Amino acid sequence: MDRNKRTAVVIGIAVLLAATASFGIYRVISRVALRGAAPAPTVEVVVADHPLTLGTRITRDHVRLVRWPADTQVPGTFSKIDDVVNRGVIVPVAENEPLTDGKLAALEAGAGLPPSIPPGMRAISVKVNEVVGVAGFVVPGTRVDVMVTLDGKQQTQDSMTRVVVSNVQVLTAGTRYDQEKAKEGAPIPSTVVTLLVTPEDGERIALAAAEGQIMLALRNPLDTAPTTTAGIRTAGLLGQAAPPAPKPKVKSGPAKPPQPEVAAVAPKPAPYTVEAIRGAKRTEEIVR
Repeated sequence: MDRNKRTAVVIGIAVLLAATASFGIYRVISRVALRGAAPAPTVEVVVADHPLTLGTRITRDHVRLVRWPADTQVPGTFSKIDDVVNRGVIVPVAENEPLTDGKLAALEAGAGLPPSIPPGMRAISVKVNEVVGVAGFVVPGTRVDVMVTLDGKQQTQDSMTRVVVSNVQVLTAGTRYDQEKAKEGAPIPSTVVTLLVTPEDGERIALAAAEGQIMLALRNPLDTAPTTTAGIRTAGLLGQAAPPAPKPKVKSGPAKPPQPEVAAVAPKPAPYTVEAIRGAKRTEEIVR
């Protein structure tokens, strides 16, 4: 065998041995990787199949079950669809978002807006338009100040605008019909805004809507300080001094006739007395 043939044989044997060793190492590494890559434990979690708006009554078409990592499970989730059916949504839920007990009303509370009202609070609706509703930016979850403008023609003073309730949460925007249309992607302008207020603030807003024009002012959600202003009148708007408040009218009865003046009578001076002693008898006599 010549030199070239011997070289080719040696190279062939070396390649064969290298391929065999590489294949063996690959098998060993694959087995170790398969042993170490055991699947993480998972649990079944109920999630929203599509976005759910406030007040939706959940049916089986609204939710589905997905596998969720057991070590990152969200507290308060449900593992059975029957646990969430016929319960109302009290906060908006996004698609594929797990449903929790804090996002759903109690089983017997029903659906719609009432279950989302906290105890001690009230929901009141005010009529708005494109201007009053801040060009459509007043949406559920935002916070607003409620201002009222009183017409001076109906008041004892000139016109005035003032904040009557501050930092109010918006529950819904639009009527129930508008919200159903919004699910279909139709841009419907809101004509009604429902606010979450205390009973006292609800009385102020109702009186403001009856006596004047309501206006909403959008707030930054991080700005929670109450709005404390003295309001603005027409005179102050024009840089003039505000007119003095009118004096209250006092109801007077029929005029009484003037009473004649009575002259003061000087008191009479006390009379002088003299003590007289006659024998054993003592008397006092007035000197005139």
